[in-house]
Amino acid sequence: MPANFRPTVIAATVALLFPAAPLFAEGLPPGTLTVTADAMDGQMDKELKARGNVVAVRDQQKVTSDWLDYYVDKGELVQAGDRVQMTQPGSDIVSRRLDYSMQSRQGEADEATFAFNQGGGVLRGKSEKLRILGDKHYELKRTTANTCDPGDESWYLKATTIDADYRSNIGVARNARLYLGGVPVLYTPWIDFPLDGARKSGLLFPTVSTGSDGLDLTLPYYWNIAPNYDATLFPRYIAKRGLMLGGEFRYLQPGYTGTLYTEQISDRETDTHRYLWKGQHQQQLESNWSWGYNGSYVSDNDYFDDFSDRLAQVSSDNLERQAWTSYNLGWGSVFLRAQRYQTLIDNARGDLIPYARLPQLQLNGGQALPAGFSWQLLSEATRFSHPDLQEGNRLMVYPQVKWRADASWGFVEPKVGVNYRRYDLDAWRYASDPTRQVERSKTVTTPTFSVDSGLYFERDSEFAGHAHTQTLEPRLYYVNIPYRDQSALPNFDSATTDFDWTQLFTENRYSGWDRINEANQLTAAVTSRYIDNESGLERLRVGVGQRFYFEKDRVTLPGEAERSRDNVSDILATVGGDLTRDWRLDGAIQYNPEDSRTEKYHVGVYYKPAAGKTVSVRYRYDRDEQVTINGQTFEYPTRQVELAAQWPITRQLYGVGRVEYSLAAKQAFDTLAGFEYNAGCWTFRMVGQRYLTDIDKFKTGVMFQLELKDLSSTGSVADKLRLAIPGYSKTNE
Repeated sequence: MPANFRPTVIAATVALLFPAAPLFAEGLPPGTLTVTADAMDGQMDKELKARGNVVAVRDQQKVTSDWLDYYVDKGELVQAGDRVQMTQPGSDIVSRRLDYSMQSRQGEADEATFAFNQGGGVLRGKSEKLRILGDKHYELKRTTANTCDPGDESWYLKATTIDADYRSNIGVARNARLYLGGVPVLYTPWIDFPLDGARKSGLLFPTVSTGSDGLDLTLPYYWNIAPNYDATLFPRYIAKRGLMLGGEFRYLQPGYTGTLYTEQISDRETDTHRYLWKGQHQQQLESNWSWGYNGSYVSDNDYFDDFSDRLAQVSSDNLERQAWTSYNLGWGSVFLRAQRYQTLIDNARGDLIPYARLPQLQLNGGQALPAGFSWQLLSEATRFSHPDLQEGNRLMVYPQVKWRADASWGFVEPKVGVNYRRYDLDAWRYASDPTRQVERSKTVTTPTFSVDSGLYFERDSEFAGHAHTQTLEPRLYYVNIPYRDQSALPNFDSATTDFDWTQLFTENRYSGWDRINEANQLTAAVTSRYIDNESGLERLRVGVGQRFYFEKDRVTLPGEAERSRDNVSDILATVGGDLTRDWRLDGAIQYNPEDSRTEKYHVGVYYKPAAGKTVSVRYRYDRDEQVTINGQTFEYPTRQVELAAQWPITRQLYGVGRVEYSLAAKQAFDTLAGFEYNAGCWTFRMVGQRYLTDIDKFKTGVMFQLELKDLSSTGSVADKLRLAIPGYSKTNE
């Protein structure tokens, strides 16, 4: 043989392992085996012995070794050593010895190092014995494995056996220990996990926290019933209160979707059975017809205070329950519902308990007409029920017609309507005068007229050294609604809306339909914007507006004082925009020109130069804010500062925190602080929180979350941080 040449043997065979990927032996017929080595002996149709720098290639398989024996009559058995590497698409195995049958596609490798990347995630590690059980199926004996980058052993599973079946994309570890930083932290006799990141049944990693009630440990189990059904069961142990059993069932079908959730506990602290039920369902019966329900119910008023952190608590003292159905008419819709509330206030006054609607029927719609005209109809018939207050029926019909003309320089939109209300009330006697009875039937008809108009001006300008378009947008909004005496009407669902920029351009200052304000008023406002010509971002927006009254508004709610000023409203101003790609500004102010004082304002500055870097500062002032805590209403000036941030301390360590501090009360109502460590292959979060739950009553807690790359996570700290910190983002996304 000439010097510097190595022998090559080519033989035609039929075995083939994974025929989907590109061939290693390009240009050869499928199934062709090629072997190169320093020396070879034997016959390819019987047996072959190759020695020294052996390379064997068949289609997508490649084996390199110090020596290799090939036996055709033993199922095309390949035996190789002392340093062996077998590669194929999605699999790389390095071992001391390999025995592999090309015919059955089964074999085993001793003292193997492996890397599998066949299901969308990577599983790599070491195994004393690695058995190949067929296409995409491996059994790892006495093994350590993780999903990290090569050389990263910051965490790993050490198991007697891991069965990695990429046909079903399920891995099963037996007699397994989880190591963090080389220290065992968790043992399980059995655990299964998805090899492709998809949902599957099995135990999830526990959630751990500690706080005022001591250790709080949850061990969830996920049950992937079907592609469109799943359930999560979560026994939760709370040291001071006992064992809570909870569960969530979810379903999804082409025509409907929904969830059912519950928590149940025999509370040692209160010696009572306590629970939470929550459900939601939405279903499309036909193309135009749908129905659904949603609702929550708890055993007692203190349930959320005792079993939820502040960020997860409901934002209202009233839990809604309703069932509804809706039919689409094309030009409008019919909506029918039954709705009631559970009030979570001890000894609640009647006005703090919302009315139940049993039922409510709505017919709403509208259509465009020729020549810029259009019509709209709002209507409803409702039965209002209440345990303590006046009950009855209310019919409301509100047809409207408007005309709109648009041009490049502005718009004008006049609108006329008639609001009709009829009340049929139950028998009722006034508590202050039992001999006086309420008038059972009442009707109120209120015509409305409004004109909305605006102009558009723009010019080229510069802002922060860049070319911008500056706009000037004056707007006038006139409303005329004659006075109708409504003092004898009950108040089923009306409340005063906040006086803000949106309210400047609405005809009624009340929500609901029990009060329609008297109005002969004009809103004058102007807005200017700076729009970046290159990016289209609104760099700055400034607006100023005020309402002018030509007549006094004599309509009030029970207990509400009449408007103190007859001529003008407070002045509202807003400012906001993306000052740069990193800086954002948002603010508003309400100024009383008659008394020369500021009634309320807020301002917020947000800085986010990159993911994982965000800082925000917000300040809120309200001269006379009303706050209701557990049924008690307080009025006091609010001066509140909120600071929130997520920022890297080192390349891998991030600090997170938020504080809501009252300058008036000189104390923090809510404090949250912690850190987030991203090691690449795993992420750990720990957050402590102290927050106000009642008057002078605080609750504390510490929450933990561990995320293992491509394997699992514990806790929901990241979800809570998203709610607490504007602009927060997970560092491992």
